[in-house]
Amino acid sequence: MSEKIVNLEERPAETGPVILQNSFRPFFMAAGLWAMLAIPFWLLTYAGLLDMADGFDGLLWHQHEMLFGFAAAAIAGFILTAIPNWTGGLPVKGKGLGLLVVLWIAGRIAMLSAPALGPLATAILDLSYLTALSLVIARELISGKNWRNLPVLVLISLFTLGNWLVHLGANDVVDTADLGLRLSTFVLAILVAVIGGRIVPSFTRNWLARSGAVTLPDPMNRFDTFALATLVIFVVAEVFAPDQQITAVLALVAGIMHGLRLIRWKGWAVLSEPLMWVMHLGYTWLAVALVLIGLSGLTDVVPYASAIHALTTGAFSTMILAVMTRASLGHSGRPLIATRGTTLVFVLITIAALTRVCAPFLHEPGSAVIWLSGGAWTAAFALFSVLYFPVFTQPKR
Repeated sequence: MSEKIVNLEERPAETGPVILQNSFRPFFMAAGLWAMLAIPFWLLTYAGLLDMADGFDGLLWHQHEMLFGFAAAAIAGFILTAIPNWTGGLPVKGKGLGLLVVLWIAGRIAMLSAPALGPLATAILDLSYLTALSLVIARELISGKNWRNLPVLVLISLFTLGNWLVHLGANDVVDTADLGLRLSTFVLAILVAVIGGRIVPSFTRNWLARSGAVTLPDPMNRFDTFALATLVIFVVAEVFAPDQQITAVLALVAGIMHGLRLIRWKGWAVLSEPLMWVMHLGYTWLAVALVLIGLSGLTDVVPYASAIHALTTGAFSTMILAVMTRASLGHSGRPLIATRGTTLVFVLITIAALTRVCAPFLHEPGSAVIWLSGGAWTAAFALFSVLYFPVFTQPKR
């Protein structure tokens, strides 16, 4: 697929607030700000200085907000920006986009106010955003007859279902909170593999071609299909039978397949440009996480907490930052070159991921490492938010 997947076609001059002219503007800003705020909040609960009640303890709140607050905002920014290129239709903008943003904000306020609101009101407010987003994506893809990207809609719908399952558990309707978190986490892993499998080799090929390179990434073929199939099979097993040894074996197989898939994209040839290597790094974390999940299930050597954070803090966060920085620069008419500040963002998130993965191996001393990881994470997204605020709020150049 060509690089156009994240580049909107030229549109007529827009009216109204700049921030509501493109979906990436408010939602990438929201993702950055919420990531910057939510981890310090979690660290305070981790230290026992804050407490959550009424169905959402500190850990559940943390897991929920990383998925359905932070990641869900980034997903909306990317998908709603890409859809006009997929369908040829007009982008979601103006009042419609503003309403989605308001629903996202209402969900975050509800999750912070859960002890006061109670689980039912919290659920109604929080579920409104992802449910509305899924309906908007369905409308755009179906009206545009863009059947090729219906799998993306299925994945986002399953991601949304996971949030419903979490709230059903929080409301004591049925014990599905863990199932919902597991479903959404690993569906997001598939989404990273699907979208990453499009943009990483495409952008790499374009960059290398402009540089006059002869060796280019291998084109998508049956190997990619098989790699994705192994991941899907593992995810189904992980969701419904997480403690079985066969599930761990499937994780190992999927990790090896996606590591081989990554090698085919020739990432070593783009190390001179941070906007390029960070995408390969994000996908590397996906392969590493799958292998660690497999080893965690088969041995006592790898703590599961390390494996799951290789996926979340490593793969998800790195890939999200890779996409948000590149797409924001491209859509705002700025050069696709990482500044020193942007490169520092990538370094900080890598430090956050490495230290968080290492922390469970250290047992009691790991507490300090968790704070170090949280500090690096917070600094990464705070710097991103500062650097890219003008990009989100100023007209396209």
